[in-house]
Amino acid sequence: MADEEILFDRLHAPEQSYRCCGFGLCSHEGACFIKMIVAEFIGTFIMVFGAAATPIVDAKYPNAETLIGKAASSGIAVAIVIFSIGHISGAHLNPAVTIAFSLFKDFPYVWVPFYISAQVLGSFGASLALKIIYNPFEYGGVTVPTISTGQAFFLEFVITFILLFVVNSVSFGPKANKKLAAIAVGLTVLLNTLIAGPSTGASMNPVRTLGPALATGNYNRIWIYFVAPILGAIFGTSAYDFLKLA
Repeated sequence: MADEEILFDRLHAPEQSYRCCGFGLCSHEGACFIKMIVAEFIGTFIMVFGAAATPIVDAKYPNAETLIGKAASSGIAVAIVIFSIGHISGAHLNPAVTIAFSLFKDFPYVWVPFYISAQVLGSFGASLALKIIYNPFEYGGVTVPTISTGQAFFLEFVITFILLFVVNSVSFGPKANKKLAAIAVGLTVLLNTLIAGPSTGASMNPVRTLGPALATGNYNRIWIYFVAPILGAIFGTSAYDFLKLA
């Protein structure tokens, strides 16, 4: 199997995970798992650092980035991380993804808290780094709704549904074009950010919101970004599973 074709395969067949992406990088199951957790930490750090940095720069230097720049930064960050660690950990980077895959993709339940812990720590670490670099770190990078609670909830649900539908469509099944997975997912993040960025910050990811919230102490309607993305991920994954070809 080509390197590109094994992207995300461990998420569908967990027994492959113990082989540490099939490259023989480690001979012990525990060592493989540790590498997967570290990869999730580093990948989430890069993703949050890239996605949150441009709004901060734009806040400090008005119109330096614009919506296009913010959307591109988020999409590119996700794409390069998937290219970098997708073959190691699957590049979840998102508790909503991890939970959805544990429910529908045979991702081991026992791994879920470890993955989510790595994602939370990676996000918090990136947010602290940004706070140090761009002090004072006030509102840039924090996802806060500018619309009503109901509208924000539904918008985050819909864009996460779209994201997970695409993630599943390019990652699983015999007809999935896995070589383009990173590009397709990155473009989806870019599109969703263009749609929802001004309204909710286009989080799609509980830890994308949690890290900057912890760094700034801004928890305004934070529950939306925990509940809506998880539900959107579950429904997006189940929708693709219903439609996919055998």
